[in-house]
Amino acid sequence: MKDIIIIGGGVIGCAIARELSRYKADILLLEKGNDVAVGTSKANSGIVHGGHDAKPHSKKAYYNVKGNAMFDELSKELDFPFRRNGSMVLCFEEDLVCGLQELYDRGITNGVPGMYILRGNEAIRELEPHISEKACAALVIPTGGIVSPYEMTVAYAENAAVNGVKFRFLSQVESVKRTDNGFEVACADGFVEEAKVVINCAGVYSDVISNMVCGTNYHIIPRKGDYVLMDKTCGYLADHTLFQQPTKMGKGVLVTPTCHGNILVGPTATDVLDKDDVNTTAEELNDAFTKACLTTPTLNRRNIITQFSGLRAHLDSDDFVIGESNVPNFFHLVGIESPGLTCAPAIGVEIAEQVAAKLGLAHKLHFEAKRKGIPHFATMSNTEREKLIEQNPLFGKIVCRCEVVTEGEIVSAIRRPVGAKDLDGVKRRTRAGMGRCQAGFCTARVMEILSRELGLPMEEITKGGASSNIVVGRTK
Repeated sequence: MKDIIIIGGGVIGCAIARELSRYKADILLLEKGNDVAVGTSKANSGIVHGGHDAKPHSKKAYYNVKGNAMFDELSKELDFPFRRNGSMVLCFEEDLVCGLQELYDRGITNGVPGMYILRGNEAIRELEPHISEKACAALVIPTGGIVSPYEMTVAYAENAAVNGVKFRFLSQVESVKRTDNGFEVACADGFVEEAKVVINCAGVYSDVISNMVCGTNYHIIPRKGDYVLMDKTCGYLADHTLFQQPTKMGKGVLVTPTCHGNILVGPTATDVLDKDDVNTTAEELNDAFTKACLTTPTLNRRNIITQFSGLRAHLDSDDFVIGESNVPNFFHLVGIESPGLTCAPAIGVEIAEQVAAKLGLAHKLHFEAKRKGIPHFATMSNTEREKLIEQNPLFGKIVCRCEVVTEGEIVSAIRRPVGAKDLDGVKRRTRAGMGRCQAGFCTARVMEILSRELGLPMEEITKGGASSNIVVGRTK
């Protein structure tokens, strides 16, 4: 029997796992995919929200502001990309400027520091020269930031694993039943385990898991958002994260830089029935790009390098459900949508503290709080590169030309705790395949490295697990 089973390997589940690994406990994380960060945590805006938008006195507002303040120290401790670039909410009509004041007042109520309102296009364009001339006012939130969501999730998972948390993949939970000693968790692959405490972090499936245990009637609406990613040559177009002021026509879309120098546009918002539907549509993508041009008119479709979509776990009540349920020792996190990524650090700490108190767990004498990421060859000086190559010649072999990713980085991504198992796993950890050619050049070589390191034939190497095999056989 385990002390704790965590269901779900997204940023929330991995954050809780890492914080619980500070305590003396036998912890298992179950994930239905073959890696962490394969759901919402890999396909979102990567925004660290300031907290001006959340409804005052809601859980979203509370965890948003608290989580935001933790990112500077946490990103240094766990070595994942984060930048406090600030955000701006743009108003394009003089008659609607009063709406910015309402957002400002809401942010003050939520405890967001440093906000101010800019008036006049000239003042706005001093901060962001490429914003539309139609912008007449802006709410500036200096505490806003950007983060690499999948690298953050991987960092949490690696640190949790180093501190003793076990991860089991390809284990989709089919049932959770109460027992005399706690709970029995059964998975589709035949795996069955008992635990004293179960923590449900199953994202768009969190309603299903909670309902089978608690007898509740939570209803998650999968809300699909399509995104457009622009080449790094467009990186100069925005430094802040640029939101459009919500109007009767909707919330618009954002234009934001990424931690790696691209420009990201989106998301749209379409409710779907299928909890696994991440198909993009031409209509949605065109809508996102067209709306983005209201913010930044010089965006050029020729600089689009890829398009994708992600799902948000929208709950009917429009707020998070967090904490111990009506069933003792069953903790659930239901409806964790935006700003869930920003909230993750605070949620991780608080849930870990609640579970530790419930079980009477003691702190470990030796907890490894720091994690060092994979060396990023592309951002190193020549002197640093030469030193690294002397230590490991594999860092002298460029595999991905667009992102300047070396064989040494790819091998490290595979061999590290909770390592990569497929092309997408390597991509999330090293950026191999994320550049202009979108893996057109490096796919074959990355497959060869995966095959060698994992001891698998090329036919079994996949893009993203399941049935996403790249090759089906040999001609010679």
